Amino acid sequence: MTVPSPWERAKRAVVGRPLRTKHLERQLLPKRLALPVFCSDPISSVAYATEQIIMALTLGGLVLLHLTGWIAAAIVAMLVIIIVSYRQTCYAYPGGGGAYVVSRENLGVNASLVAASALLVDYVLTVAVSVAAGVDAITSYAPGLNRWSAPLSVACVALLTLVNLRGTRESGRGFAVPTYAFIATVYLMFLVAAWRLLTGEHPRAVSADFTIEPLYQPVGFVAVFLVLRAFASGCTALTGVEAVSNGVPAFRRPKSRNAANTLAIMGVLSVTMFTGITVLALLTHVRMTDPDHPGRLAGMPAGYVEPTALAQIGDAVLGRGVLYALLQASTAAILIMAANTAYNGFPMLASILSADSYLSRQLHKRGDRLVFSNGILLLATAAAVLLVVFDANSSRLIQLYIIGVFISFTLSQAGMVRHWRRTGPGSPGVRRRQAVNATGATVTAAVLVIVLVTKFMNGAWLVCLAIPGLFALMKGIRRHYDQVQAATTPDTPVELPAGAHAMVLVSRLGSPALQAVAYAAATRPAGLEAVHVCTDEETTRELREGWERYAPSSVPLTMIDAPYRTTVGPILRHVRDRLALHPGHIVTVYIVDYVTGHWWEPALHNRLTARLRDQLLLVPGVMVTLVPYRLASGERRAERRPRLPTRLAVLAMQPTDDAPAPASASDADDG
Repeated sequence: MTVPSPWERAKRAVVGRPLRTKHLERQLLPKRLALPVFCSDPISSVAYATEQIIMALTLGGLVLLHLTGWIAAAIVAMLVIIIVSYRQTCYAYPGGGGAYVVSRENLGVNASLVAASALLVDYVLTVAVSVAAGVDAITSYAPGLNRWSAPLSVACVALLTLVNLRGTRESGRGFAVPTYAFIATVYLMFLVAAWRLLTGEHPRAVSADFTIEPLYQPVGFVAVFLVLRAFASGCTALTGVEAVSNGVPAFRRPKSRNAANTLAIMGVLSVTMFTGITVLALLTHVRMTDPDHPGRLAGMPAGYVEPTALAQIGDAVLGRGVLYALLQASTAAILIMAANTAYNGFPMLASILSADSYLSRQLHKRGDRLVFSNGILLLATAAAVLLVVFDANSSRLIQLYIIGVFISFTLSQAGMVRHWRRTGPGSPGVRRRQAVNATGATVTAAVLVIVLVTKFMNGAWLVCLAIPGLFALMKGIRRHYDQVQAATTPDTPVELPAGAHAMVLVSRLGSPALQAVAYAAATRPAGLEAVHVCTDEETTRELREGWERYAPSSVPLTMIDAPYRTTVGPILRHVRDRLALHPGHIVTVYIVDYVTGHWWEPALHNRLTARLRDQLLLVPGVMVTLVPYRLASGERRAERRPRLPTRLAVLAMQPTDDAPAPASASDADDG
């Protein structure tokens, strides 16, 4: 019976026991769990979308605040158009992939890679922005924690990562409570506000009496620019909508219908909650300032820390009681959990890209819990780096946000227009569907231009560099895989080598060397020799004297002179000379590899082995076999965790001198 190592026991305690592949069907999500898993981002965006509109408008003072409702109405119309469009994508592409798959099949490879690059960047930013906004909600309730925003954010990313590594279904259960608690609390706040208004009360935000000094005079072109900037900032309410179309395969059957219905439910919730919060922000006279332009809020008391807009609304409507604490707690929870949308979308998209050879093949493999573990870890690492670099400042991170969203929106909808055209005009309802997607493509393209113009100098230029960089990286990865495929695809029947010669490298006489000789002899090569490089006279003399006594008589010992006391060069020359004398033959080099049990022991062994192996890999016609020899610590480790009797790294032979370097057998799964 295998005894798990301490690391494995800890892993199982945190992540859970491995799941069989045949149990994948059990991990599929019903709508009640799919909603918090795939829709927590767009639902949670309502917590700060209105705030972003107000922040942008107050750059011109209080004059433009009356336009908040109109801007919110335009965003609601956008949200409805996009949801209707993506519902059609769920039915047309039940295999998932969203904008990438739609663009690949209808607009071409380059367009699809642009969409994929934009989505991958957006998913990373989704985690960073959601977690930072959630921590903002915590610090609004407890301002003393404000200086710990970055460490708290990274800790939240680590927690989200662990939960997602446990599996999609378990993460859905874990995130369901915060998501539904936030929804219920917000609607309860609406009911309380309606009752107070009907009874003649007029709740006022804590900032209602503050005055705001304008940074810009809101006239002419400046006013138009501020309104467009507010609209672009408020469009954060649209983020995450595409995650459902990306994750259709994760739904229970019928997959497309369940995904489309989940998208519709999310749309109703997002529209009503965003509208309600915006109306209450106007009725309570919420005032917000841009953190990048401090000192413009006049009349505030000393030591005042500006709460979020939702916190101000909750304070005004609910008071500083239990309901307010519940609102802030659920807001913080869902904002942090909103990152889960990216934790499902990013690994799935990365897996599809990996299957198409645009990302590392390792991203295509499912982990122990039937989730794409490598994609989850890659996303978490990238988001944590962003949070540290930007000090978990949600306002600065949001400036990088939504550009990738609208690039993918536009390409996806344009691709769907062509998809319906290819479906054929005779199909029922095809013109209506095409009109819906054409409207979505036009509107999202216009918004993309607005977002680029208004946010470019505020940090969005970083995203404009990251997307082309990721595009170039994926093209390079595909080019590499294509080259490997071309080099490894047979074009003629395989020719057996004319002969096989074995060489056992012997540094000194001992059990490891004799074991390697015995193993090489057991493979029955056409020729076998032991090779020793003479770098030390005493060692060479002892080896020569003991060879006849301990080694098989049929195995000759070849001594190679090394006047400069180097080992690698003389061995390489000897191998090449052998190949030159016997064209068409192969040479297998056997090297002893010490198996250790302690973390510090590899630094004391196998240094020369690694150098020899790496250099011999570059010689066409050579295969390398590592023959393990377990030290005492390695034996004890093997008793705790049984291993296979031998550990071999057999390296593929290359047929020509100008061919690429041989790939190790461990890379077989990747090639």
